Amino acid sequence: MQGTFRPSEAASLAIHAVMLLKIQEGTVLTVHDMAEQLQASEAHLSKVMQRLARARIVKSHRGPRGGFALAARKDDTTLLDVYEAIEGPFTTDHCLFESKVCLGDRCALGGMLERVNNEVKQYLASTRLSDL
Repeated sequence: MQGTFRPSEAASLAIHAVMLLKIQEGTVLTVHDMAEQLQASEAHLSKVMQRLARARIVKSHRGPRGGFALAARKDDTTLLDVYEAIEGPFTTDHCLFESKVCLGDRCALGGMLERVNNEVKQYLASTRLSDL
């Protein structure tokens, strides 16, 4: 089922890590502490956090008390911002199959997948970290 929304492990880690940082806002958390709480690979989470830092969603703090915290932003970050920092632009594919099998312009599923993916995208775009 290629066409349905299914976040990668990296996108899932990013969303959960940002939620942890939101819950403990004002605190700098180490990758080790976050990986432990998320029961995730420290190495994988470290790469995810670096991508979030490049996207300016989190801020990296160096030194013995280093780690990550949410970056201060005028416009509140959405879950779509977090997702796209890891996965790139959200696409609203409308086919389950790798190669199109429907004949003509009509989908056998009647456009249901496109509607579902659009709904997921809308939810991610309208859900701000402050809402969590």
